[in-house]
Amino acid sequence: MKKNTLPDIKTQFSEWYLEVIAAAELSDQAPVRGCMVIRPYGYAIWEQIQKNLDERIKAQGYQNAAFPLLIPQSFINKEKEHVEGFAPEIAVVTHAGGDQLEEPLVIRPTSETMIHHMFSKWVHSWRDLPLKLNQWCSVVRWEKRSRPFLRTTEFWWHECHAAHATYEQAKQDIEQAHFGVYKKVLEDILAIPVISGKKTQSEMFAGATATYTHEAIMQDGKALQSATSHLLAPAFAEQFGISFQDETGTQAYPTLSSWGATTRLIGALIMVHGDQKGLILPPRIAPIQVMIVPIAKAETKEAVMQACENIHEQLKNKDIRVHIHNDDQSTPGAKFYYTELRGIPLRIEIGEKEARAQQATLANRVDGSKNVIAMSEITMAVQNKLEEIQQQLFDRALAMQQAYITDEDKLSEFGPRIDGSSGVAKTGWCGSKECEAQTKQYKMTIRCTLESQKHAHCCVCGKPSITDCIMAKSY
Repeated sequence: MKKNTLPDIKTQFSEWYLEVIAAAELSDQAPVRGCMVIRPYGYAIWEQIQKNLDERIKAQGYQNAAFPLLIPQSFINKEKEHVEGFAPEIAVVTHAGGDQLEEPLVIRPTSETMIHHMFSKWVHSWRDLPLKLNQWCSVVRWEKRSRPFLRTTEFWWHECHAAHATYEQAKQDIEQAHFGVYKKVLEDILAIPVISGKKTQSEMFAGATATYTHEAIMQDGKALQSATSHLLAPAFAEQFGISFQDETGTQAYPTLSSWGATTRLIGALIMVHGDQKGLILPPRIAPIQVMIVPIAKAETKEAVMQACENIHEQLKNKDIRVHIHNDDQSTPGAKFYYTELRGIPLRIEIGEKEARAQQATLANRVDGSKNVIAMSEITMAVQNKLEEIQQQLFDRALAMQQAYITDEDKLSEFGPRIDGSSGVAKTGWCGSKECEAQTKQYKMTIRCTLESQKHAHCCVCGKPSITDCIMAKSY
């Protein structure tokens, strides 16, 4: 791609998103409808997300395990709400080895049923609880309309599953996961501010009694469900025969929970932080945090490259993810464009003048500002600049989110406006499914209900509100 050929981010956001993914070599379309191939740079971003999540998941007492891709269809059918919720999305294997299978096998859309089957074998006593397992894998949900990273037939994720002796212990664990793991990774690592709340019953995970969500607001004013955590219905434990003898000797059913986050987070990074030049990656998640760009003629190349190598070694010793763009065939402008398109947070430019003066120029990807730094101070300057960029991105995303949110009283007034453009309404809701359904005429849904309550009346029917909620279009 040549420079400055991305679609306009303000007027062609969807086209811009797809073009950035292609140009930055994050993913490519697979030959199977709705599937994607994650390319090395895209997968490197996912690995950074995995690393940050995995450390926190293990710190909460979960252990990694692996479960089969194929699930007997009878397992899926055991929990009524679960099967109804996933029926339109499941892919089924009916033949294998040239023969028709006695029982069809479902390619996992999620692993609750398989893992709960195994829990029934492993849980017998209160001493076996809590049982906390995590799996890194891909799942398949048959999407009719796909978009890379946001909605694909196959996507990659982690899924945590646990069995707890009491409901209170399960709730505490889920809330710790949702706020102590997900919110911290989203806001502190990905620099994405989120609105936290609970899903309505119609938007809940199939088979859950409560679903917690973090909703992020994209640059086009749409919401993106970014991570969810679920307290599961008692029917799961009952149908799968998971029971245990408590400390009093009484047989009891455990409370089950699950929580997951997917490669959708890469889509969120693109749509929250990107600009007309391409990606912008927060330093704490960027596979390459610093790109050193040598600018040299043949006669000065040795001195310039020596300076680049010295800086590279210093930064690498401080665990900074740094790379030298030493492609001799590229012009300085092409090298700058390469780093900007891929969202590398900080660029260090070193030419003949800088090498001679023992200096380097630091270029900030977010605002384009440049600073000349003495090479003797380069390590500290880079560390400070990366932290500054991380905070810049969060502050900018928060300002964008807040600009989209408005307090509203009547769906008939704000609905047409959001339908015609975009926006996020904070409003009141009476709790009825009928009023919730009215939002869909404006292509909106209730993204989450909130703990706080400011609005006294439902925005649809005018009756007393039971909760404030967030309404918006979504991906």
